[in-house]
Amino acid sequence: MSFARTILAALALLAAAAPAPAQPAEPLKVMASFSILADFTRAVGGARVAVDQLVGPDADAHVFTPAPADAKRVAAARLVVVNGLGFEGWLDRLVRTAGSKAPVVVASRGVTPRRAASDGHRHDHGHKHGHGDADPHAWQSVANAKVYVANIRDALIKADPDGRGAYEANAQAYLAELDALDRALKDAAGRIAPERRKVIATHDAFGYFADAYGIQFIAPVGVSTEQEASARDVARIITQIRRDKVPAVFMENISDPRLARRIADETGAKIGGTLYSDALTGADGPAPTYLAMMRHNMRVLTEALAD
Repeated sequence: MSFARTILAALALLAAAAPAPAQPAEPLKVMASFSILADFTRAVGGARVAVDQLVGPDADAHVFTPAPADAKRVAAARLVVVNGLGFEGWLDRLVRTAGSKAPVVVASRGVTPRRAASDGHRHDHGHKHGHGDADPHAWQSVANAKVYVANIRDALIKADPDGRGAYEANAQAYLAELDALDRALKDAAGRIAPERRKVIATHDAFGYFADAYGIQFIAPVGVSTEQEASARDVARIITQIRRDKVPAVFMENISDPRLARRIADETGAKIGGTLYSDALTGADGPAPTYLAMMRHNMRVLTEALAD
């Protein structure tokens, strides 16, 4: 055996004999405000974390009302992960009620928010939606999802320094998946004819998606599902659909489908399917993870908008 091969064999034996990173006596308890953040946290935390979520699959965080049991769940957590940008208006009070001393990480920190009032693509007709001037749905851009993941990684490391290696490795692998996802979404959107890149969605949750992938979303309801569309809003949307020949109307898993069906019936636009904006599905649904959600949304969009 050559000298070089002897050295390589010795290094391999040393690596095999090296102890694996120690697992904590019990997983770090992390509370996420809603299902998408819980999925990010599980992807980065792996076996070292036990992730709970306040707003679960197919549930609407906009209208969530915490129960006393939720305060107990928050009190038991060692880290709380929130979206920020005004998305969880109920959260600060819940954390105070729980008496929680756990650090609160704002996953959207560092994201450049879309301005709800001045963005030229918005269709909120001047309504106020409780989120200030920021659109809180920043995760709808994969580039922003990467910011979320980095913030969650850093918060986990701070809360559990012994897990640094695991958190960094998990985050690196997941960020590579997000890069591949972003490329696939851009490629799929690029195959849609430019004149057909217009759709109706129930509420205005897809602004970041629109900016990233070049599909225009028109919504009769603002950035919060707490806002109800007025007859005037619906009439304007119907006029715009007819004028611009918008080909498809989409429902959302967190919204009442009757509005989308009414608009489709009155305009002749087809129902393109269901989009997932603010919540994942259960494990047996089409969007149980963030990666699956984004792939599903682009798939149903491209199918509905094909020539």
